[in-house]
Amino acid sequence: MNRSRLALTAVFAALAAALAGGCGDPGGLRGAGATPTAQGPTHLWPDLPPPSAPAEDYGAIESVRVKGVKVPGGDLRKVNPADVVRADFDQNPGTYDPSDASYQETVERLKACAEDDSGARERCPVLKAYYRDLTGDRKDDLIVGVSTPDDNLDIRVYAEEERQLTQIMEMSDAVLGVELAGRDLIIRAVSSLPGYEYHTVWSWDAHQKTMLPTRDEIVRSSHGPRPKKPRVSPSASAGR
Repeated sequence: MNRSRLALTAVFAALAAALAGGCGDPGGLRGAGATPTAQGPTHLWPDLPPPSAPAEDYGAIESVRVKGVKVPGGDLRKVNPADVVRADFDQNPGTYDPSDASYQETVERLKACAEDDSGARERCPVLKAYYRDLTGDRKDDLIVGVSTPDDNLDIRVYAEEERQLTQIMEMSDAVLGVELAGRDLIIRAVSSLPGYEYHTVWSWDAHQKTMLPTRDEIVRSSHGPRPKKPRVSPSASAGR
């Protein structure tokens, strides 16, 4: 036995003696009480008929090509985010009804993003863009937020596929905050239940070729006052 192992053995022996002498514990195994019987899942209403249609979702579940925007060298950092958003809103309303006043006002405000004067740029609703590889192809994807007149935030994510711009996520909500964790996009949104908020994790799905809300939960909120217009998500009726 080498010197370091001898020293370590002496330390353990001294520690064991101190514990035995100071605690008065006789040692040995002690029972922790009866173990509860394991119970398997119970299936409720096993005879329910299959649904005639899927529950309505609040986010995009299909990738959408955005035409008219070139991606030089396949690098999304070389593309103007406002140009991307304007083209996408024009071609793909997403969660909006094109006849909705909020949508029309947002489209009108997006025109200011192309103007040169500082006053016009201040009216541009496109927030700072972020870049992260969310799809796992080792290329940065583009994450854009658009503030809308209804105090919501429209979040869209774009990927580059064969020099073409593709929208892989779109959703609009009363957003409290957005976080990036690895390749996941985590969105905190207002709940209609006071003192609580929604946490939705969006993750890349290689089969669907789009970002999907892979986890959605309601949790206690530790933050300040909530926006006036909480989300009323169709998925709430599906058991949120």
